[in-house]
Amino acid sequence: MNNYSYIHIIFFLFQNDKKKNELKKNFHNKNVIIMQKEKYIKEFLEFIKNGSCTYTATEFMKKELIQLGFQELLEENVWHLTSGDYFVIRNDASIIAFSIGKNYHNSFNIITTHSDTPSLFIKPKNELFENGYLKINVAPYGGLLNYGWLDRPLSIAGKIVWRKENTFLTKIIDLKEPYFVIPSLAIHQNDQANSNLDLNTQIDLIPILSLKEEKNVIRNMISDHTKIPKEELFDYDLHLYNVEEPFLIGKEKDILLSPRIDNLTSSFAAFKSLIKSKNEKNINVFCSFNSEEIGSLTKEGADSNFLLDTLKKIGASLKIDISTTLHQSFIISSDNTHANHPNHPDKSDDSNKIYLNKGIVISKEISSTTDSLSSSIFKSICNQAKIPFQDYTSRNDLASGSTLAGISLRHISTLSIDVGLAELAMHSSYECIGLRDIYSLYQVFLKFYQTSLKRKENSTIIFK
Repeated sequence: MNNYSYIHIIFFLFQNDKKKNELKKNFHNKNVIIMQKEKYIKEFLEFIKNGSCTYTATEFMKKELIQLGFQELLEENVWHLTSGDYFVIRNDASIIAFSIGKNYHNSFNIITTHSDTPSLFIKPKNELFENGYLKINVAPYGGLLNYGWLDRPLSIAGKIVWRKENTFLTKIIDLKEPYFVIPSLAIHQNDQANSNLDLNTQIDLIPILSLKEEKNVIRNMISDHTKIPKEELFDYDLHLYNVEEPFLIGKEKDILLSPRIDNLTSSFAAFKSLIKSKNEKNINVFCSFNSEEIGSLTKEGADSNFLLDTLKKIGASLKIDISTTLHQSFIISSDNTHANHPNHPDKSDDSNKIYLNKGIVISKEISSTTDSLSSSIFKSICNQAKIPFQDYTSRNDLASGSTLAGISLRHISTLSIDVGLAELAMHSSYECIGLRDIYSLYQVFLKFYQTSLKRKENSTIIFK
């Protein structure tokens, strides 16, 4: 065999080994991605189970932030900040966490979400013993899909206030066990049940708790759960929520059926991406607000001064001009919207339909904060993350809701965009969403936090 043949064989073996190594590397990388996705979904489902209301969701995030070394700040104090990780909570219900890079530019990368969900709010005087049933008087919190709350196991979560000597204290509680149900009226007793879905919220949405009469039953349940004496309990903000487990459904198990998809999907994606992002050039900010479902006009809602106050305190501590910094900043408002319905495609816009597992939704309504520049920047970030996106508008004859960015811009003027995920059965006690989309949202948010923006005259520069 001549020298050429030896060289040819050696070259062939080298190329073959190189291909094998590339295949092994690709296989390893794919396995890593699959494992990361599975871990993320598992953690998200745990968040869904524990985030039974805005208070428990905020407490869940607080505990994880503390474990990761984030420093809790108090609004009543003057802040002395350096590079590092921080968070602040208002009224036990809204949380803002932020990371300051060592070589930060004077700009904020902000993602706003909300953690309150449609539920049933327990009224102050609530016991009603009628017709052999102990019922609890409640009010709809947010725009419930009423019939979606019938015949579901419900429990209590929220905040209580109690007094110890001369001090009022708050405590977050979740009874977790199913105690309540709102029984539907049988078809035999309502011959219009399948033709008329009109439910009276004062009559048809009142849950039953017991077959025995009892005074101060909610207060007694709280005392039994917390071991706080009844005489020390003063008041509470409590919600009824669906305790059922999330399920993966469909032939490929790529659809999530779960309570509280709106909007814990966005809250968790933004929360996790802030934790995982490491960008020494940015001041990254995550906001999870309460009260979005009821208009945001509370002291801790998006229409409050909570975000602006926090940014001002960051600016004052770092000695940066807040107006100049906001001019360089970018807000992503993330909330879900309506997927093209399998049985009612006529409820979607003719040319702007969106679908499950088809990517991030960019909402460009007349009332949204999305414009051509913010949309172009966000789409570029999606492309860098290799995540598909979908453009969305609703039908002209169907009203669309307000957005967190739109509400925040009443107080903060900066470049912003409204995004989210496509879902079905919004505001029911069980909602539907594409499983791939959940992880995609996290990936895009992570890329956003790893991206720096700089506005100069009429141009915007994106750099890592």
